Amino acid sequence: MKKRVLVKFHAHRRWENELAPDWVTIQDLDEDEIQSTLQNAISLGRMKKPTHTDSESILRGLGLFDDGHLINAAVALYGKSERLFASYPQLSIRLARFRGTDRLGGFMDNRNYWGNGFDLSRRGESFLLDHVPISGRVVPGKMIREDYPLYPPLATREALANSISHRDYTTPGGAVAIAMYDDHLEIINPGIFHFDMTPEKLTRPHESKPWNPIIASVFYRAGVIEKWGMGTLNIIDWCKENGNPKPTWEVRAESVVTTFLPSSFFSTGKRPEEQIGKAEKVRPESRPESLEDVVLNLLKNGPLSKSELSQGLGHKHISGALKKVLVTLLKQGRIVYTITEKPNSRLQKYKLTE
Repeated sequence: MKKRVLVKFHAHRRWENELAPDWVTIQDLDEDEIQSTLQNAISLGRMKKPTHTDSESILRGLGLFDDGHLINAAVALYGKSERLFASYPQLSIRLARFRGTDRLGGFMDNRNYWGNGFDLSRRGESFLLDHVPISGRVVPGKMIREDYPLYPPLATREALANSISHRDYTTPGGAVAIAMYDDHLEIINPGIFHFDMTPEKLTRPHESKPWNPIIASVFYRAGVIEKWGMGTLNIIDWCKENGNPKPTWEVRAESVVTTFLPSSFFSTGKRPEEQIGKAEKVRPESRPESLEDVVLNLLKNGPLSKSELSQGLGHKHISGALKKVLVTLLKQGRIVYTITEKPNSRLQKYKLTE
């Protein structure tokens, strides 16, 4: 009954479009992050450059004001001030690496962070970068080593962003979580499936009806998530390319759990296309690829930071070689900064030259 009532009034009243407390102001938000959203959205063609680019104008353009007041979605996306914590404790993420295959073995690493959606996404990606092992080999005819992470970073990044944007924010003690075990990885968000969505529907083309459409829209414009309805399909494709089984989705204890299983490369030592046969190869063998080629191909999906590029390359840390390639590509004019006026910004990303 409660679920039907929530769905019935969802279009008009939900947590994200309720007014934030009167004392919340733009000064409580991360204005650098707001500007970064605008720059990324413009570079991706998902937003036209507005006449006014001050933070308040950008927030209004993103639909984060209602009758002159900030709404909860603005805090979930950009909240920064510590005084917000008491009213928004659910804006958090829990990260754990467990010993063994269940939680009985205790922690190898356990972290908890509070912050806005963009910050929590980066925290989760950084945690995975620290703990996901990489396996690789030098392939004849290639100029660089071919690496295969235990879990594909593009897929886990998309799943994490989906968890943050589609979660249930109404429970004060709720939090997005990443739980890594010896034999699988779980990304968990508070909430259940709505609008008759099922795990089976997520594995085939489907209409997307996000539970938090305002938050999801901003994440999409900023390039954090893919086009609505395509995210889970891309996750499945990225897993296949990396040699991972198809991930699964299920509701467990009022939470949606996305489960990833390890890449078969770690058990067989064979690349995905070698395991499925020459007729179904997912990557051509004949053309050598330089590190520059790989970086440019990664940027075709949209702006990426150094850390995100490093993840896409399957590396645990930002290498000196990657830094040199980025400098070279910048000098050649093949890529540009997304935040041109602040080259050293912590939010800096790189994009292909239009």
